[in-house]
Amino acid sequence: MAGTKGLLVLENFIGGKFLPCNSYIDSYDPSTGEVYCRVPNSGKEEVEAAVKAATAAFPAWSSQSPQKRSQVLLRLADLLEQSLEEFAQAESKDQGKTVTLARTMDIPRSVHNFRFFASSILHHTSECTQMDHVGCMHYTVRMPVGIAGLISPWNLPLYLLTWKIAPAIATGNTVIAKPSELTSVTAWMMCKLLDKAGVPPGVVNIVFGTGPRVGEALVSHPEVPLISFTGSQPTAERITQLSAPHCKKLSLELGGKNPAIIFEDANMEECISTTVRSSFANQGEICLCTSRIFVQKSVYSEFLKRFVEASRMWKVGIPSDSSASMGALISKTHLEKVRSYIKRARTEGAHVLCGEGVDTLHLPARNQAGYFMLPTVITDIKDESCCMKEEIFGPVTCVVPFDSEEEVIERANNVKYGLAATVWSSDVGRVHRVAKKLQAGLVWTNCWLIRELNLPFGGMKSSGVGREGAKDSYEFFTEVKTITVKH
Repeated sequence: MAGTKGLLVLENFIGGKFLPCNSYIDSYDPSTGEVYCRVPNSGKEEVEAAVKAATAAFPAWSSQSPQKRSQVLLRLADLLEQSLEEFAQAESKDQGKTVTLARTMDIPRSVHNFRFFASSILHHTSECTQMDHVGCMHYTVRMPVGIAGLISPWNLPLYLLTWKIAPAIATGNTVIAKPSELTSVTAWMMCKLLDKAGVPPGVVNIVFGTGPRVGEALVSHPEVPLISFTGSQPTAERITQLSAPHCKKLSLELGGKNPAIIFEDANMEECISTTVRSSFANQGEICLCTSRIFVQKSVYSEFLKRFVEASRMWKVGIPSDSSASMGALISKTHLEKVRSYIKRARTEGAHVLCGEGVDTLHLPARNQAGYFMLPTVITDIKDESCCMKEEIFGPVTCVVPFDSEEEVIERANNVKYGLAATVWSSDVGRVHRVAKKLQAGLVWTNCWLIRELNLPFGGMKSSGVGREGAKDSYEFFTEVKTITVKH
């Protein structure tokens, strides 16, 4: 709904209806720093209403055949695709990313998420064994868990929300989703498509608000047996604490401190262009972004020179600029946090070769208060530095040299995270050898962010618990039951 003073005012979506809230949170346009939207500041009352709606909808929805649920997901995908440009514009304005990225990645992938799980739900099989000597047959069935609590982040708002909603409802669950209060608009827009797609009231409920109010009420609710969360490690720790008394199923996709390892036999042309993208795509606000670049000494100087030149070509501009490679960071607070890491690196004796404090950022007058920052490359930095240990989640990457394969594997693994890594080499044996030794849930070699959704996605160590993907999501959003029949 449209609010006063031209602000967009969102409403919760519970039981198939849009419902107003008693209080609201201001949401800012990252490219201008101005308030443009008001988001419900929901709490326990709204979560309780959503639980009731989801509980009421569960028996009928869970009894639908996979084929029927698949058809609903396909219709929702079609409706979303028909409004792709509208959603892309909204996602860009809300998150700060370029319209081009939202148009070519975020919204198409959101559409694909529904189509992918609409298909995969039709192709799972169960197990069956026989014990002829006792006249018994055993088989398994998988049942939906119930109400799925879904908490999604602000960096890829609709992309990651649909990555959770699609498998949850495809397997027969009902859901209560909490998008980030910083980026709620496209989730609200999607709710307008649900009835037309044939999603029954109460199957998908969206409750907007903050983590301490909505998130905690959802996670601690005894009638929500499953939580899927993507976000920060401290929030995951809190979720684990609150859910422990109820023994909930948890899927936690957390952060990363992802290394790129560049050996001397790497294809430099492909390596540099891809590593610039893997470092700075979406303003560096992707959990899979490269933030530590290890380069073999024999090619270190050449790589560094060419990488800095290419980073300077990575244009920062207003999100509507079709020539811009990068838009604005999500918030003023986050921009200040990212800048603080660069300041700390300088105090430690590191050198900033381009970007923050080195180059000049040119923006239109209207966007001077926006949360923009240039791609920043740091070198001469120690592995013990906070910039090499902690997730910055911004357009900042560190480049350091290494000597041997054994050395770089040890250094790459010497962080608490283990989400993703990239390896650049033309030696096939080395590629396989290094990939096996890296403590990461995903290893790309001579490429980045090429995803096969059938295969597991997730991290090791402090990068999370569980995996997502066709089989893994199916197993997470269902409970397996073994049935024995004596004949």
